[in-house]
Amino acid sequence: MKKPDDRIASALRFTAELVAWVATPWALSKYSWVLAVLAVVVLIGLPTVFSTPGDKKQVIIPVSGTVTILLVLLQLAAAVIASWSAWPAYAAVLVSLLVAATLVTERHRWRWLVSTDRRTG
Repeated sequence: MKKPDDRIASALRFTAELVAWVATPWALSKYSWVLAVLAVVVLIGLPTVFSTPGDKKQVIIPVSGTVTILLVLLQLAAAVIASWSAWPAYAAVLVSLLVAATLVTERHRWRWLVSTDRRTG
């Protein structure tokens, strides 16, 4: 299976990740600055260290496509939950719509990530 053209999905995914990186520490800072910092380390660090070969150019620790999908779901869930906790409702609705669009556009990439016949070319 050939890797799909995921430029739109990548843009939406990256935007949702940025929201997670901002909203999660914002929401957690009400409780603890340590939790806020830890959240950023987890949300940025895990996908940086663990990635599926062929999905990124540089792989530090290779993992299965399923793990990559779970890491994306973690980011998306963090974006939605934290935005509803930290921001006004209109902003949280926009984030929820962004995440919904991301989930729709990610389907082809996720199918490729879990395929046993994965090709990057």
